[in-house]
Amino acid sequence: MSRSTLIKASSLAAALLAAAAVTPASAGSCVTKAAEGTGSDEKAAKFQVDEALLQAVDWGAWASWMANGTTPGYKYGARKYKCSKGGIGVVCRGSAKICKL
Repeated sequence: MSRSTLIKASSLAAALLAAAAVTPASAGSCVTKAAEGTGSDEKAAKFQVDEALLQAVDWGAWASWMANGTTPGYKYGARKYKCSKGGIGVVCRGSAKICKL
């Protein structure tokens, strides 16, 4: 497999895991989610974590974040990461508090 195929497969796996853990949020509620991402470097791995965190809460917020960096209807709190060498380069585990406005 090529490196780009592995990255795409990793993204798909993270998305599927996040989809399985979707919890609908009601106004004023907050959830703390955790996710894992793999990338060729730390920046790419953290990006994968950020995507999976939003996908675990609301696919619409994820789509908006991908399109323009906003999360309408949600406050996407500061992310915490722990990264190490592994996978195809770097593996990061991260968490964030996400609140429905």
